[in-house]
Amino acid sequence: MKKSLYTISENSLIASKTFKMVLEGEGFEEGEFVDIGIPGYFLRRPLSVCDCEEGRMTLVYKVVGEGTKVLSEMAVGSELEVLTGLGRGFEPEACRERALLVGGGLGVPPLLLLAKRLKAQGKRVTAVLGFNKADEMILAEEFRAVCDEVLISTVDGSVGVKGFVTDAIAVGKPAFDYFYTCGPMVMMKVVCNTLEGPGEASLEERMGCGAGFCYGCSIQTKNGPRRVCKDGPVFKKEELIW
Repeated sequence: MKKSLYTISENSLIASKTFKMVLEGEGFEEGEFVDIGIPGYFLRRPLSVCDCEEGRMTLVYKVVGEGTKVLSEMAVGSELEVLTGLGRGFEPEACRERALLVGGGLGVPPLLLLAKRLKAQGKRVTAVLGFNKADEMILAEEFRAVCDEVLISTVDGSVGVKGFVTDAIAVGKPAFDYFYTCGPMVMMKVVCNTLEGPGEASLEERMGCGAGFCYGCSIQTKNGPRRVCKDGPVFKKEELIW
């Protein structure tokens, strides 16, 4: 874990109430998520890492409260204090040849970085992205630029297959030997209980410290209690108790 100051180089609206933020700075420690200090607020906001390279990382977040509203109004050139190097992430090496990535809503962004890593290892990647409606869709073109196949579902049928990610999977019938999923808990529960074979899920829980000290995000697994921020947020399918 590292604490560093980062400068906002982009903070733009990309979908309904959803923003893309690009931060630049030194001292980055790679992890599954970062904890951002928002001016005027005591608790930091944990955000998944969408993409990263040396000295630069991309985050995607949605305005859901006063803290993220303040974040969305911060101008390019503003500085943020960021904790990096947090969380245990996905394991690209667990996939042999064909990966299936299943994301819903704000669970989509962290799968983009995973897709790039899987492709760098020479694996075939299919992404299934689910949204409520067209104006909430994010990063579809970015996934198409990386993946071998991209399937999209919307609950109202405004884009792609009408229904949920499982409906898109049923229509597309993608072949895979390992899956990765991130999104609403109810979606991941259905995905893990429906798809045969091994996989991983990235969980979301309310966090206090984000570094494993407060135990506020603890869950019960088949291997005993685990902290989502420190032992996860990614867990093997077989570990989880839904």
